[in-house]
Amino acid sequence: MAPSEMTTTQPHPLNVSVRKRTEAPRRGCPLSCSPRKKKFRSLKEILLTAKHCVLDDFGCYDDVICGKCGSGDQAEDVLLCDQCDKGFHMFCLRPIVVRVPIGPWFCPNCTDQRPPKCSPLMQTKIVDFFRIQKCEGEEEVEKCASTAQDYLPSLAWFSDRRRRRRSGPLVIYKKRRRLLPFAPSEDRARRLEQMGSLATALTKLHIEFSNDLSFMPGMAPRSANQASFEKGGMQALCKEDIETLEHCQAMCTRGEWPPLIVVFDSHEGFTVEADSQIKHMTLIAEYTGDVDYIKNREDDDCDSMMTLLLAKNPSGSLVICPDKRGNIARFINGINNHTMQGRKKQNLKCVRYNVNGECRVLLVASRDIAKGERLYYDYNGYEYQYPTHHFV
Repeated sequence: MAPSEMTTTQPHPLNVSVRKRTEAPRRGCPLSCSPRKKKFRSLKEILLTAKHCVLDDFGCYDDVICGKCGSGDQAEDVLLCDQCDKGFHMFCLRPIVVRVPIGPWFCPNCTDQRPPKCSPLMQTKIVDFFRIQKCEGEEEVEKCASTAQDYLPSLAWFSDRRRRRRSGPLVIYKKRRRLLPFAPSEDRARRLEQMGSLATALTKLHIEFSNDLSFMPGMAPRSANQASFEKGGMQALCKEDIETLEHCQAMCTRGEWPPLIVVFDSHEGFTVEADSQIKHMTLIAEYTGDVDYIKNREDDDCDSMMTLLLAKNPSGSLVICPDKRGNIARFINGINNHTMQGRKKQNLKCVRYNVNGECRVLLVASRDIAKGERLYYDYNGYEYQYPTHHFV
């Protein structure tokens, strides 16, 4: 005879009831009767028990005057030092403060700002700082020295062509000017002084030298820097000018730099001067730094950001930020384009080009530049207006 089926369930070893994981505990159940402990008090409870505080009278800042000019006008441009509580106009400070800094700010007296000392750097330190590739052997040295001369177009061919008598009618064509490579200083010791001045300025501002665009993790990737994303299109750099750009980069790699020197001015801070005569349409430098989206830098207090890409989709627009990595273009100042005298000082133009499908920013001489003349260009070359009305 078959045994009868068991109708009673065996008790659980832990002597507790077993429930499915999807079943919510019922009210009044011993497992849910204990209230859940609160980790934080509610805001209402905090406000009921908090002590009342007395706010300071902010009217005492109504009579703040500038520590430089002694005037209390234009209070919206006055910065208060977080240490001595004195006020200073942004345009009275030297160097001029273009925008309100983010975070604490200290006046020159509290920070004890002094002009940086341009200590002479040894040649080995300069070579390591700029990662210069040395030429080995006499044949390599002669090759490096003659590359610039071989690359320049034959000026005699142009002069002979001009002397030829034209037999037919004169027809005028608009010919686009080609970019010219810079001519480095022949004196090797002078080139070391020029590179030493740039190394001093970069070290003072804690900037790492970089002669190329940097795409760092957490910022815009290289794939975002596409000239095809530009709204309205971007001017393409011709093949001859691309060769000029590559030739200038190769010269910098060998230690042959443009004839420029970085100096410190009490009014403008670090600025760049021409150390020899520079011809019109000479390629001065490429603007380099970290590439990031404009939307990530809207509240950034960096005063040297450069527009790289104005995309059809505004969220894809890019800027160059030389606050951590950059080159000599970081120290070329802008003009005050609100005055006629400021506009006359402009001797460079900033142009964005399509170079092999990527966006690049080049600084080119817009006229002949004499030795000792400081370099300036217009910061407001694009639609993003930069406050230059306080520039020197």
